[in-house]
Amino acid sequence: MGYSARIASNPYIVGSFACIGGGLFGLDISSMSGVLTNPFYLKQFGNPNDSAQGAIVASMPAGSLVGALLVGYLGDRLGRKYSIMLAAVVWVIGSILQCASVNRGMLVAGRVISGLSVGISSSIVPVYQSEVTAPAIRGRLVSLQQWSITWGILIQYFIQFGCSDIDGTASFRIPWGLQMIPAIVLFFGMTFFPESPRWLMDHDRDEEALQILADLHGGGDKNNELVRLEFEEIRHQVIYEREEGAKSYMDLFRGNNPRRVMLGMSLQMWSQLTGMNVMMYYITYVFRGIGLVGRKAGLIAASVQYVLNVAMTVPAIIYIDKWGRRPMLLCGLTAMAFFLYLVGGLQGRLGHWGVVDNARVWVIEGQGSATKGIIVLSYLFVCSFAVTMGPVSWTYPAEIFSLKVRSKAVAMATATNWIFNFALAWATPPGFANIAYKTYFVFATFNVAGLIHVFFMYPETVGRSLEEIEEIFKQGHAFSAWKIGKDVGRTTLSEVVQKTKQVEGRSSTEKEKDQDSV
Repeated sequence: MGYSARIASNPYIVGSFACIGGGLFGLDISSMSGVLTNPFYLKQFGNPNDSAQGAIVASMPAGSLVGALLVGYLGDRLGRKYSIMLAAVVWVIGSILQCASVNRGMLVAGRVISGLSVGISSSIVPVYQSEVTAPAIRGRLVSLQQWSITWGILIQYFIQFGCSDIDGTASFRIPWGLQMIPAIVLFFGMTFFPESPRWLMDHDRDEEALQILADLHGGGDKNNELVRLEFEEIRHQVIYEREEGAKSYMDLFRGNNPRRVMLGMSLQMWSQLTGMNVMMYYITYVFRGIGLVGRKAGLIAASVQYVLNVAMTVPAIIYIDKWGRRPMLLCGLTAMAFFLYLVGGLQGRLGHWGVVDNARVWVIEGQGSATKGIIVLSYLFVCSFAVTMGPVSWTYPAEIFSLKVRSKAVAMATATNWIFNFALAWATPPGFANIAYKTYFVFATFNVAGLIHVFFMYPETVGRSLEEIEEIFKQGHAFSAWKIGKDVGRTTLSEVVQKTKQVEGRSSTEKEKDQDSV
């Protein structure tokens, strides 16, 4: 299996390059948010009403849901590396269809196909990153997935902003065409990167796996202590899971897997129910309601939140392995609930139903200070998500599952993300049109519910190997996650080797019994 040992020796390059797959997600999010008020887009696609526009936007997460579920098969069959490359090819096909679309059906088809790619990449990239990085920097590198999403959103949005003065359909076709470039770079670039050593060992390719581990963590030295420790940990886990591992999705709900599956799925659900993607998809709708009329004014105001989204993800990347997953989630959910309650309260107190651009919307008029306050609170909400929930929602699910179920389980978690992404993308325009400011109260309450769930049920994973995290879940603490000590699950090389010998001995004894019975 070809790869560059020089590239593999740099953990930051290995862990970050695949994040271009996350960038595809971001590109597609803002590929729609920047054209919602584009007159040429509206004319080309028959002036879609709220429900029709919701369906167009929701077609991408619908495809992503299918793509995420396919990863359970693709990730185990093709491997992590080639699944990422496949996602890049699918993205290019979807982008071509979107760029060439002449009606809603063709546009929706292109977005569904692009969604397949995003579903595959958003599921498999965190798995790949978690399996090729050392525990000390794993959170930092997996969180780059979220940062790449924010960059994709920002780049696409400013491309659309730059094309907004073009007369004709080129104003939205050019941005939709340019989004193919990152996927092409991802496809060819991944040929220089190694496969996951954990996947290789699960497919009886131990020598390749050991060499890759040596290149990744030991400067090419197979006898490096860290390399030997990780190799023995993985070998022990592979042997154990061959006896009890998952063969199908139904196995995810047997043994001690259901708890972790529900934690992974729930975290992705909460990441959507925070209301962040409502801001990403429909921010121009939000600002239109507080008096920012005119295409340029809305685009400029919306661009600020995309810049903040990128900038505020940086502290999370730097400190995620110092702050810990639990503190980030708890602080983020608290802050987001607070800001959403304030936005909803101000809009409810000072707003009324009105008509803007021939659409019935909840508006605030003649309240300059309140308008500025709502804009600032919206930006603070975005910052709160970017520095907490955004990175952790991708890092945590990739850490908590055992090797044998990891691909399928992360696929289930990511599929949950896309189910709620799809539902919110479709339901948000009618929501703003019917219950207006109360929409903010709904999402604020979701944040409070997520806060309670995380406090009681989500154990800390920072600084632990994937195999040590496995040990934490074996010990229980289902409803007392805050009680888990820092030393719980820690292992040494000698302990891992001893466990491996015990499992191998047990397997050999069982095989001898089977042969005797025959």
